Amino acid sequence: MRLLIATDAWRPQINGVVRSLEYMAEMAPGFGAEVSFLTPERFRSFPMPTYPEIRLSVVAPGQVRRFIEAADPTHIHIATEGPIGLATRRACLKDGRAFTTSYHTRFPEYLSARMPIPEGLTYRFLRQFHNGGRAVMVSTPSLESELGARGFRNILRWTRGVDTTLFRPRRERIIDAPGPLFLFVGRVAVEKNIEAFLALDLPGTKLVVGDGPARAVLARKYPDVRFLGVLSGEELARIYASADVFVFPSLTDTFGIVLLEALASGLPIAAFPVTGPADVVGGSGCGVLGDDLRQGALAALDIPKTRCRAYGETFTWRESARQFFSNIAIACDTAPLTSETAGARPSVPAVA
Repeated sequence: MRLLIATDAWRPQINGVVRSLEYMAEMAPGFGAEVSFLTPERFRSFPMPTYPEIRLSVVAPGQVRRFIEAADPTHIHIATEGPIGLATRRACLKDGRAFTTSYHTRFPEYLSARMPIPEGLTYRFLRQFHNGGRAVMVSTPSLESELGARGFRNILRWTRGVDTTLFRPRRERIIDAPGPLFLFVGRVAVEKNIEAFLALDLPGTKLVVGDGPARAVLARKYPDVRFLGVLSGEELARIYASADVFVFPSLTDTFGIVLLEALASGLPIAAFPVTGPADVVGGSGCGVLGDDLRQGALAALDIPKTRCRAYGETFTWRESARQFFSNIAIACDTAPLTSETAGARPSVPAVA
């Protein structure tokens, strides 16, 4: 398999999409696959309105078609619904190439939190986008059920993994602050619902790892919170291991790789009972899910770290890669390209 992955999310962004794709490329040889990427590195770009940390590529359809022809892939996977994803989808449909997609981000909810765009309009665009391929991969059972009810077709499961060698319990605590330590890791942005965590009346210290458009405002509003900025690798792993509870206030994440990193580090989870936490934590006994996030954070302090570590070790990148490459092979090698699956170019919703 010579797989071309087209993605608008790429370095220097640090998020679950980028990490997942990097691990798939790393695991590819073990599954008889050779992976190449079509990323924003090949195009001019401009800052995304209201979110300058993300850059949008200026893509000419001819460029993408020529790149695909030069790469000569046997399979194509489109990871994102941005300019690169749209141009790749258009080229595939025009040339009769089979492709798969993945649904990583709840753009309808993200957009409606920032601009007056109805969620139903964005979902219509996304449904058209993903139904044009052979299959769309999702990370959890609840997301599969939700998208199926919204008219998405040919949904396949693709779970995520965690590096349990890097993310592990450690004896040393590198944060000099009153305990217990409650940790959040992720984008500091409105769609992460982070203020639901920062406003909690909790003992000890709240820690935030990450950056984003809301950081400056929130840092001024909550001066007692320790904002540590963007961390990765060993430095990030040591922060996880220094904390006592991982608090995940998001209502819109489709999975949350940070949940697995926390569990592998021995941290119990406090979160709302929504897609992502409900699927990852579920009835494992490694977290407290409920509408009262403060109560959940305090109750999570009593959960044994050894239990969380053992559960975190069950999520492997190898199993994630097995699902990913199997899904692509099954979808693209067996399903005929019909007039229905090769549907029209999705209409991009206008901004009100």
